[in-house]
Amino acid sequence: MSSYVLGFQEVDKTKIMFVGGKGANLGELSRVEEIRVPDGFCISTEAFKRVIGEKSSINELLDQLSLLKVEDRDEIVELSGEIRKVIEGIAITEDISEEITHLLSRLGEREAYAVRSSATAEDLPTASFAGQQDTYLNIIGKEAILKHISKCWASLFTERAIIYRLQNGFDHRKVHLSVVVQKMVFSQAAGILFTADPITSNRKVLSIDASFGLGEAMVSGLVNSDVYKVCKGKVTDKKISTKKLAIYALKDGGTKEQKIDSELQDSQVLTDKQILQLEYIGRKIEAHFGHPQDIEWCLVDDTFYIVQSRPITTLYPIPEVNDGENHVYLSVGHQQMMTDPLKPLGMSLMELISFGHRFKAGGRLFVDVAQMLASPDSRKMLLNNMGQHDPLTKDAIMTIIERGDFIKSLPEDKENKSSGKSNKGMASAGTESKVENGPTIVSDLINKSQTSIEELKQNIQRKSGTDLFDFIFEDIKELKKILFDPQSSAVFMAAINASVWVNEKMNEWLGEKNVADTLSQSVPNNITSEMGLELMDVADVIRPYPELIDYLEHVKDDNFLEKIVKFDGGQKTQNAIYNYLKKYGMRCGGEIDITKTRWSEKPTTLIPMILSNIKNFEPNAGNRKFEQGRQEALRKEQELLDRLKELPDGEQKAKETKRMIDLIRNFIGYREYPKYGMVSRYFVYKQSLLKEAEQLVKANIIHDKEDIYYLTLEELSDAVSTHKLDYKIIRERKDQYKLYEKLTPPRVMTSDGEIIAGEYKREDIPKGAIVGLPVSSGVIEGRARVILKLEDANLEAGDILVTSFTDPSWTPLFVSIKGLVTEVGGLMTHGAVIAREYGLPAVVSVENATKLIKDGQRIRVHGTEGYVEIL
Repeated sequence: MSSYVLGFQEVDKTKIMFVGGKGANLGELSRVEEIRVPDGFCISTEAFKRVIGEKSSINELLDQLSLLKVEDRDEIVELSGEIRKVIEGIAITEDISEEITHLLSRLGEREAYAVRSSATAEDLPTASFAGQQDTYLNIIGKEAILKHISKCWASLFTERAIIYRLQNGFDHRKVHLSVVVQKMVFSQAAGILFTADPITSNRKVLSIDASFGLGEAMVSGLVNSDVYKVCKGKVTDKKISTKKLAIYALKDGGTKEQKIDSELQDSQVLTDKQILQLEYIGRKIEAHFGHPQDIEWCLVDDTFYIVQSRPITTLYPIPEVNDGENHVYLSVGHQQMMTDPLKPLGMSLMELISFGHRFKAGGRLFVDVAQMLASPDSRKMLLNNMGQHDPLTKDAIMTIIERGDFIKSLPEDKENKSSGKSNKGMASAGTESKVENGPTIVSDLINKSQTSIEELKQNIQRKSGTDLFDFIFEDIKELKKILFDPQSSAVFMAAINASVWVNEKMNEWLGEKNVADTLSQSVPNNITSEMGLELMDVADVIRPYPELIDYLEHVKDDNFLEKIVKFDGGQKTQNAIYNYLKKYGMRCGGEIDITKTRWSEKPTTLIPMILSNIKNFEPNAGNRKFEQGRQEALRKEQELLDRLKELPDGEQKAKETKRMIDLIRNFIGYREYPKYGMVSRYFVYKQSLLKEAEQLVKANIIHDKEDIYYLTLEELSDAVSTHKLDYKIIRERKDQYKLYEKLTPPRVMTSDGEIIAGEYKREDIPKGAIVGLPVSSGVIEGRARVILKLEDANLEAGDILVTSFTDPSWTPLFVSIKGLVTEVGGLMTHGAVIAREYGLPAVVSVENATKLIKDGQRIRVHGTEGYVEIL
């Protein structure tokens, strides 16, 4: 076997570094029975490396290229042109040229060929690189083929290929190019077959695009194609397009555009029989590769030829459950306001503190609600909860229920058994909670939790090695007991139910919507809103010292707290920030993942928020803001009670309403505390685990402390006890995590992989408005600041924050803004609770808000009705 030119029969998936993704897949396909692949060969990456390596000027140009970033467009264009010119000018060495000639003479030197690029970083399960390098069709004759091989090599450095590699973190020097030379197929029709529907991600539905002539017309976007959907041997949908153009091969080489006869323009490209034949071929290829495939096909005289197959890289993974049953998965991240992927250590901890089984997919957790949906009682409970919590999820679930064929209702006796083991946490909001309105209940719960955390801090100090892990596993039981304490849940459920009652009754009796929003302002015991106000107090300490402010404006180093004491006011500032971190330093963005960097670990995160408070507020603004909200709530309460007393049976209505308002004001603040308690414990665990990580680094078992984030808690325990670890696992999981970061998790997904998107069915909104869930009343206009990462926040007073989701770490920003729009969230999720407490109009669960609203646009937020207008 030559190392430079290999026939398809010599190639399989193990040769990907020699022949690239396209070449390896064609070699594999040529082995599959009943699959016709036009014959051909690959010029290997060894040939590419040899030819390119002999030209020193290319190395100099690649050195320059490695210094560029995506935004350096002009330099990329210039270098791209220079590199391609050099490569196209290199003569292919005689020995390689002879091997190509030998294979051409065997296949037919006067035959027509397609010459295609095949990169080593192409058609991988994680990155397709589709269309990044060039393809040349209907090339005839040895000289023309050699010339186009050089053109393919050069196309590794087109502007688009360079930018794609920069965006996806591929090193230019480590991606090599093979070239596939394949007998040309003169097709009457051609197209693409996806073995999973690219729109819905349903793995049971095939999608076929078809057009007349060569497939290039469709791939290059010249023509509309027919689209056929197929499922289990049935054509379920057809879209027949008007096809005015086709590309056909010329007799002497090259291609030409040709108008399609008018009587054929609206005809179906493939017969139903041919569509089903393609389904069979597609499923056979998918079974061979073990993944959904994106397949290029050509039709000649009723025979299908396959010219390429690559994995579909854009599908969201499905939880691995092989029981043959139908499942409906809801995203836990959408409930927890954290849709980013979790690293394995964070994932394993979240699984340990959860009740019921959680399923992993794409670095996120999902819960299967199929059993709940099979029982009318638990289904009603779940839908009620989702109606309050996340209407888009509710609508998606309704879509599945209304189909009638995916979820089978349980018989009566099984239903009763199944409702007893329904998913805790998914339906809890529907349960009635009874609790007396005692003034000390909340403070008692908080004190109990704080005492437990202090005991944990004391006891964990003496633990190390396997003892530490035994201790943490035991303490997680304590954490679960606190998180799922029935009295704790009853307290905030009483407040939630009281809010719903007040909103319904005041609308019915007084014609006023969402009054609980105003009544929830500046309530006691809200640890998260206090966090935002107390950072304003930190700003007050620093405000009188201009030199210190100037220093903070330029700080990049996390050791700044040690250095500020040399400034006037530095000691006071250091004390204020240390005290703040002592209380809130365990918080950070995405805090349900223990691996995320906490404020105590990176205190510079707080500086932009502190400086914003200094710029945007007068001294003592925090106390004034709280008192202003409290007075507004009290005035609203008095106004409602006075108006109710004027109604028939008014005294009774006022008395019942007063009881509900007291429940709201005494208990709703506690809604934020359990999570604070949880992340407080997380931080204690994390500090101890990082000490163990330091020992593993010293013993050369891991390279960096943070490597432990890519192990589960159980795996880390094993590594500590045995001092053994296959480091390859960590490397693989780091690569996997980068892939997961690019995925957008669905709210609702079925076991077929189908992503069901919910919709708001509302007719009462202005044309062009963007719909969401109203969670905090009021109407406000202002400049939209679209911010995806907390550290990128640069807010002016009166801006409206638009983001994917907020968790408690975003709260310090809420003091500066005057409105909130998020893509994820519900009535009782963090952003909604704090928005109401601070009196900010807010609309959440606005699908694609960060794409539809541009940074700097002027918008109007209708927090009472639940929509956003772009002005």
